[in-house]
Amino acid sequence: MKTVGNILWLILGGVVIALIYYVVGLLMCITVIGIPFGIQLFKLGTYALWPFGHELVNGPGEPGCVSIVMNLIWILLGWWEIAVLHLVCGLLFCITIVGIPWGVLHFRMALNSILPFGKEIR
Repeated sequence: MKTVGNILWLILGGVVIALIYYVVGLLMCITVIGIPFGIQLFKLGTYALWPFGHELVNGPGEPGCVSIVMNLIWILLGWWEIAVLHLVCGLLFCITIVGIPWGVLHFRMALNSILPFGKEIR
């Protein structure tokens, strides 16, 4: 069932979301200051490719002081817009009964895109 969900996810826009995460992550990695943010975008992009059967969880010993500060900078720099985009997509998918699993997945991705530092894919 995970495989079918992932394939349908890719067809219904998962590739576009992951591609956006990867392209913006590459742009962020151009500067030394942007590298930590680019790495988080790569992590979110990888999660956006195959979300069914995976989850983003706090790493060992997280959240730490550095993660909290970086998450605060993440929010202040405007990356909360990603979460708003996922919330809107989630609401659109939840209009139909068939789209509810993908809508719930967008809600999960919105929560994880608000505070990505200190998370790892499991």
